[in-house]
Amino acid sequence: MTSAILLTGGTGTLGRLVAPHLRPAATTLRVLSRQARASADGIEYVTGDLTTGEGAAEAVAGVDVIVHCAGTSKGDDVKTRHLVDAATAAGRPHLVYISVVGADRTPVVSGPDRAMFGYVAAKRAAEVIVAESGLPWTTLRATQFHELTLTTARAMARLPVVPAPAGFRIQPIAAAEVAERLAELALAGPAGLVAEMGGPRTYDMKDLLRGYLKATGRRRPVLPVRLPGKAAAAFRAGANLTPGHAVGHRTWEDFLAGRTVPA
Repeated sequence: MTSAILLTGGTGTLGRLVAPHLRPAATTLRVLSRQARASADGIEYVTGDLTTGEGAAEAVAGVDVIVHCAGTSKGDDVKTRHLVDAATAAGRPHLVYISVVGADRTPVVSGPDRAMFGYVAAKRAAEVIVAESGLPWTTLRATQFHELTLTTARAMARLPVVPAPAGFRIQPIAAAEVAERLAELALAGPAGLVAEMGGPRTYDMKDLLRGYLKATGRRRPVLPVRLPGKAAAAFRAGANLTPGHAVGHRTWEDFLAGRTVPA
């Protein structure tokens, strides 16, 4: 049994699904949260903010494994650097990181392109920090979660004409399936960069959006829009896909059918 595990991003889309898999295997499951929370359900909450590094030293104290799920499109590398610095000072815990498929194949972007592709660039920068940290580490790359794909589809469908990046394909996967694998890796030994995880099917972005519109009973024209830049070209070439690792089971259609999808 692992004695102590720290989970960052433990209240987010992925982290909240990882926690139940970790809890039975740890004498202590600690979750780092920016907001103060009372410990409950076998989880010890500690307050801190990886953007500034505040509370990181207290969070990592005495842990054997860190599962790092906290991340945003801005400052993912900064958060990871603060976490790595604190972990290095505390000892040599096994650091398990969740990244995205295509992080190594998508050009670094700046300017207007960063709004769409900055998340991928930040993930790649964080991957490098983890790999060069000197800590025992494991990194798993996954394709886009159904839940986050739904958020994107919802936002686009609010417009009278739904824009779809022309030539973009997406291979969405259930966050629960990634959570199970991530916990499995956390409870095993350090493995470096492991095999990627992708959803069972690949969709053209316009077809995926049409599937969402149909599921919500909405009628909107879907207009393909060609995005400029090297990062967009990489996505059109399939940089964000991993057809050789289509290990997920739940399709986009299964996901939409299995829940109420508010418009």
